[in-house]
Amino acid sequence: MTGVRHVYECPVRWADLDMLNHVNNVTYVDYLQEARVDMLRTHAPDARADDLAGGPTEGLVVVSHDITYLAPIAPRSVPIKIEVWVTEVRAASVTMAYEIFDEVDGGERVVYARAHTVLTPFVFADERPRRFTPAEKDALRVFLEPREAERPERTEPRHLADGHYPLHVRFSDVDVYGHVNNVKYFEYFQEARIPVVERITAGQDNSGVGVVVARKEVDYLKPIHFRGEPYDVWSWVSRVGSRSVTVESEICDGDTVLSRAKVVMVFFDAKTQRSAAPPEPLMARLREFAARTA
Repeated sequence: MTGVRHVYECPVRWADLDMLNHVNNVTYVDYLQEARVDMLRTHAPDARADDLAGGPTEGLVVVSHDITYLAPIAPRSVPIKIEVWVTEVRAASVTMAYEIFDEVDGGERVVYARAHTVLTPFVFADERPRRFTPAEKDALRVFLEPREAERPERTEPRHLADGHYPLHVRFSDVDVYGHVNNVKYFEYFQEARIPVVERITAGQDNSGVGVVVARKEVDYLKPIHFRGEPYDVWSWVSRVGSRSVTVESEICDGDTVLSRAKVVMVFFDAKTQRSAAPPEPLMARLREFAARTA
């Protein structure tokens, strides 16, 4: 039996756009959060379950995000639609699925991204997860469309000197619970990845070919808090394809891993708006970095 799907109409702001005049890949996860919270607030069965949408003492915290980017979102004056449903309900976690889309003439759907998020109910005062109540499970199962979960593959971490980035947390990154909001992690990995890739490819001619993010997976292991000293972000190239490169990263506090990410980027020609093959010397430099070990 197919469950109900919640549809949220999300405004697109000018500040969401990047230098390619598309919605930045980081902003998509903000849209997912908006849609998810709207679903929970609309359909929570009682006051306690309403805490899941972001109450003062309890809420759902993100365990992992997996986003596949299918088409760019251009500037627009009308909201974009986001469909949300549930693919798995377990004792202490729920997996939600999303589709960001437009409906054009004739009811045809243009899909910009698909995503999955694993969340767990969390008691902030005790800094611990908890199990769902029967009422919460019943409310979530209304949206259930079972799907087998895909487990992301990760390579062994490589802490290379030129793959290091010192991450400073801003006070505005912290949410009402004293943790860095899950959306900000996407910004952190982007912030760390760009200078690392620039160092790797310094002096190489890219012939006008840039990159766009095709897929991003983020695992949340431990909370990040505001503090004066920076955290360490380590990034390495784990795969180089003919028109793509995969960069993996982790945010660390000393020997403790706080979050991991895997990003697949496709080389892109802004003039043709299509994938493009970059110059071979640039690809050779990326393959050289991918072969290095710590």
